[in-house]
Amino acid sequence: MKIVIALAIMALGLVAHRANASTTNVQTVPSVDLTKFLGKWYEIAVIPYFFERNCTGTNANYALRADGKIDVHNICNKKSLDGKLSEARGVAVVANNNNAKLKVSFFGPIYANYWIIDLGKNYEYAVTANPNRKYLWILSRTPRMDENTYQEIVSRAAQQGFDVSKLVRTLQP
Repeated sequence: MKIVIALAIMALGLVAHRANASTTNVQTVPSVDLTKFLGKWYEIAVIPYFFERNCTGTNANYALRADGKIDVHNICNKKSLDGKLSEARGVAVVANNNNAKLKVSFFGPIYANYWIIDLGKNYEYAVTANPNRKYLWILSRTPRMDENTYQEIVSRAAQQGFDVSKLVRTLQP
């Protein structure tokens, strides 16, 4: 029995080590003013998360709640801009002192890391990601983004180890 417990502890330690190694060098922005971050964002490109497959016209809305948590409301149309509306509502909590690391839940008590890794000086764009580098969202306050800005963002994401070849541009109205 003691051997089984010891092996379980070692296995958990290995998993924790690998989880930490996978997030090594992913840098968030130095700080986020949540009041400026709140509001509507249009998805410009994404390394898709399973529930976003076939989404177009995707946007996210963030609103501060009285308890300090953040309501998250994601909306998209399936397959075309006039396709079936799909919505997901969740909640985010701030996970560090500079507001750049959030934990978001759409499925009850299960929270995922949601880090802000790039941000426009005037909050005109934001790049959010899971630090395991599997998911990335390029967001803008407007449905379209200047191509030079987009390419600069993609380059910075690649420097952080994200596989930007998996980015899919999101069709917006």
